[in-house]
Amino acid sequence: MVKLRLTRMGAKKKPFYRIVAADSRVQRDGRCIEQLGYYDPMKDPFILKVDLDRVDHWIGVGAQPTETVARLIKRAREAASETAES
Repeated sequence: MVKLRLTRMGAKKKPFYRIVAADSRVQRDGRCIEQLGYYDPMKDPFILKVDLDRVDHWIGVGAQPTETVARLIKRAREAASETAES
C-alpha cells in the first residue's frame, strides 16, 4: 500500500520534512516513490509547500495519507483557496 507521509531531513535539533509518496513497508527515511512537497516547522511562520495536483493523483489511485500529512494537506488547500480569492 502507498502512503503519503513525512520523511525527516535536516540537522540534529533542526528538523525539516519532505512530504512523500512511499510504500508503507519501507522505513521512514527510506526510498520514496515521489516527493510531493515540504514542511519546515522551524521557521516563524512555518513554511509549507505542497503540490496539490500530485496529492490528488495519489489519493485518486488509492494512497492513504497519515494523520499529520492529512492535516498539512488541509492547511495547504485552505491557503491555496485564500490566495485564489484575493
